Amino acid sequence: MRKKIGKLAALVPGAEVLGDANTFITDIVQDSRQATKGAMFVCVAGEHVDGHKFIPDVKAKGAAAIITERDVQPPQGLAVLKVPNLDEALQVIVPYFFDIPSQRLRLIGITGTNGKTTTSFLLRSILRHAGHKVGLIGTIQTMIEEERLPSQNTTPNIVDLQRLLARMVEEGVEYVVMEVSSHALAQNRVAGCEFDTAVFTNFTQDHLDYHKTMENYLAAKAKLFEGLGGPGIKPDKTAVVNLDDEQAQYILERSQCEHLTYALGDESADIRAVDIKLGPLGSEFTIQGGFGRLPVRTHIAGLFNIYNVLSATCAAAAEKVPYSVIGEAVSEFRGVPGRFETVDAGQLFNVVVDYAHTPDGLENILHTARDITENRIITVFGCGGDRDRGKRPEMGRVAASFADLAVVTSDNPRSEDSLRIIDDILAGMEDSKTPVFLQPDRHAAIAFALQKAQHGDIVLLAGKGHETTQILQNKTLVFNEREIVKNQLKGMF
Repeated sequence: MRKKIGKLAALVPGAEVLGDANTFITDIVQDSRQATKGAMFVCVAGEHVDGHKFIPDVKAKGAAAIITERDVQPPQGLAVLKVPNLDEALQVIVPYFFDIPSQRLRLIGITGTNGKTTTSFLLRSILRHAGHKVGLIGTIQTMIEEERLPSQNTTPNIVDLQRLLARMVEEGVEYVVMEVSSHALAQNRVAGCEFDTAVFTNFTQDHLDYHKTMENYLAAKAKLFEGLGGPGIKPDKTAVVNLDDEQAQYILERSQCEHLTYALGDESADIRAVDIKLGPLGSEFTIQGGFGRLPVRTHIAGLFNIYNVLSATCAAAAEKVPYSVIGEAVSEFRGVPGRFETVDAGQLFNVVVDYAHTPDGLENILHTARDITENRIITVFGCGGDRDRGKRPEMGRVAASFADLAVVTSDNPRSEDSLRIIDDILAGMEDSKTPVFLQPDRHAAIAFALQKAQHGDIVLLAGKGHETTQILQNKTLVFNEREIVKNQLKGMF
């Protein structure tokens, strides 16, 4: 990419260039450490760090310009693109700079409180089984075919996202499957992305620390579907919606395009799962719709995963993948790291690691655990600090209602006191008949649960899933629950 800064300024009403308008920009970066010769550095005045402090650093690395909404005096030779509103300017400039890569890809966005990650991995597998080159952007990792890149957020910032999409275009990727978080939608991180298919998995409480109300949270999710009816160059847009969810009609009303609905309960859905047989290691069911009937056997357990299969099936069908190919890919799919992942070290009970960190998510995996356990469910869980406090007592209520023994511990406490978070959780467990144990040290809590486990029990470690660190107030610990469990079990048997 190589564009004159004057041409970028012309895209934004009220923008002006201080310095040489013919300066060529060869990259746009939001992290000063990524600055290279010819780059334009985005000066974000963040809550904790002010990007303007790094102007000398990017100049020393050869940056050609900065973009800011402030009046600044940069080092000599560094051009300035001054804009009235930085966020609004980036939404126009960044996609243009990277040649609007989403218009040269088939882009599928997946949003919802739960199920985004599993649905995205399922859909990636289906599309690859159909012979396509696929990129994936999500919570666990970013993938370009088999190449794996780390993910900092579920959905990257607008600069990193557009650069990533441009790279995928260069590498011949045909499809990109993207988890689209409510934060990303509210902050317009996906501005300039022309989606072809958008998937709505479900809607339950989460992220109210940011969105403040459920109405705001839902409105953020709906932006993905409102965008399907906007201007673009690609035809055949589709909204895939879970018709069993209470907010399905809200999403459908805001989707000015073709609809493809799925459900287990609502018989008016386009695609349904029937003849369901749940098992400890997977499920058997038939996907039924206007196309006919498709028997499926999966290696992922739980009713909630049947919903994930249906959402991925609908998205693939919207992209014209034959149902026979979908069935083959789903049957071969082996799951996602940290999503109802079993840990087997030869013990006489089951251990499952899962990312469930919402009341609905925890209830789903507890129901699944009940379906497969011969004896008791021992649940270890906590809640993240600096996040939605309102869901904490609800998490406690769910654990007390559906587990046989609950160990309340920390998750990622961040800047909060772990004991205060635990107190919030316990408010939902006051009348519990389920034995409740408190252990703020998550490592010790896991050890306690494993020691309590007996033949036929299932120990469920909820909240962290694929994560390999624990974030405390003043440090970040290496914390891979799968490895912790294996090490603990070695000392027990």
